[in-house]
Amino acid sequence: MARGLMKRTVCAKSIFELWGHGRSAGELYASLKSYPTDKMLPYLQSDSTYKVHIHTFNKTLTQAQKIKKIDALEFLPFKGKVSLKNPEHIFWILEDYGMDPNNVPEEPFHLYFGRWIADGQRELIESYSVKKRHFIGNTSMDACLSFIMANHGRVKPNDVVYDPFVGTGGLLISSAHFGAYVCGTDIDYNTIHGLGKASRKNQKWRGPDENIRANLRQYGLEKYYLDALVSDSSRPIWRKGMLFDAIITDPPYGIREATRRTGSQKETVKSAERSTENHIFVSSNYHLSDIFFDLLKFAAEYLVMGGRLVYWLPIYRPEYTEEIIPRHPCLKLISNCEQMLSSHTSRRLITMEKVKEFKDQDQNSYLLDGQYMPYRGHNSFREKYFSGVTKRIAKEEKDNQK
Repeated sequence: MARGLMKRTVCAKSIFELWGHGRSAGELYASLKSYPTDKMLPYLQSDSTYKVHIHTFNKTLTQAQKIKKIDALEFLPFKGKVSLKNPEHIFWILEDYGMDPNNVPEEPFHLYFGRWIADGQRELIESYSVKKRHFIGNTSMDACLSFIMANHGRVKPNDVVYDPFVGTGGLLISSAHFGAYVCGTDIDYNTIHGLGKASRKNQKWRGPDENIRANLRQYGLEKYYLDALVSDSSRPIWRKGMLFDAIITDPPYGIREATRRTGSQKETVKSAERSTENHIFVSSNYHLSDIFFDLLKFAAEYLVMGGRLVYWLPIYRPEYTEEIIPRHPCLKLISNCEQMLSSHTSRRLITMEKVKEFKDQDQNSYLLDGQYMPYRGHNSFREKYFSGVTKRIAKEEKDNQK
């Protein structure tokens, strides 16, 4: 289980089987001596090879200091041969010297000794870095967060993963890395087709190889790319039925990208029920509360049973309560994680799982919910976000004048 977890995670560097720990070398040795010998022996046999590695946090040790610390472990019943290049078992000494680089203590605050089991996937953050990607936009998702979202969605080989606000396709890449077939839609024609002005500095227009397909091709994942279509997420284009194993997305908040949908401001709700349309409506404002409820309603209808919806919800922190998290009777809230954006704003990574089949009566069930009104507070997120920015700029200008 531990190795399986580490094959997916980008949040952990390594995992160890802890044999001993303490606040001093003496405490560490006493802890190791009390560790059950029968649990040690399988990894200390005479026909095995091993090595001991030392890692320090916030301090650098000389080679002589490292050897001295390793020699101090001679009381452990090692019977195998040392192999620095290809050992069967690797043991680690971890020493924590605190977080202050200007005040490093002589002795560590904490010491740990254990058997290495597996490394995490931290290297994916660098290899899939947005800085190295062919096609990016103003809101391209950070590689680390993309993989975290794919893990929250429990993406696995042969899944079908959909992003209704696909943008430059950053979230599709992490899902494709785990073997899922990916697709998406976006209202922005230029972004879908890789046209228009470039997002990179000193580049005026996007090149011919700047598109979503080229991004997946860059990482050898093009075979998992189904397609990306120009479409309005408020007007689903899909046939009825459970189509997707996961919906992973980052809706626009109105900060760096506008919240838009097709239709004029004067258009009535009935126009959304037309069965055929022969032109594209002009765009109108798409309130955040409507974005999230359309998203939840879509997920409830098109996710397979047990499928997951993973999305970011922007929050004005002084007004946050759990009651403002959008809900749907077909979806169960699995997790709610915060990422700070500023002192007064953050966004929440919301993960929901489909636990009930979608029925016609669930179409607009949230409208009957007494908690619906608090969700309207999401609509003013842009104003609240920039009010905080304005106050900060004014404070900085005032401080500079002193």
